[in-house]
Amino acid sequence: MCSHQSSCPSFDGSSFDGSAVHVVAAHPEQGWSLRCDGAIVFDDSGELTPDGRAVAPHRAPAERMAVAA
Repeated sequence: MCSHQSSCPSFDGSSFDGSAVHVVAAHPEQGWSLRCDGAIVFDDSGELTPDGRAVAPHRAPAERMAVAA
C-alpha cells in the first residue's frame, strides 16, 4: 500500500507505535485522513484500524482543557 521509501510499521492488532506512520490522503473538509498503514483517522481522534476495529475518540476530560479568558 505504501509508496514511500521507509515502510510503515506493521499493525498486529495489539500494540502499535503510530509515530512512524504518515498521512497518504487527507480530507479535512470531510474530517478524516488515510494513513500509510491503512488506518482511517478522524478529526475527533477516533479511527478505523486496518483489521476493521473501531477505536473510540480519545477525549480529554473537560477539567483538563484550557479555557481562554
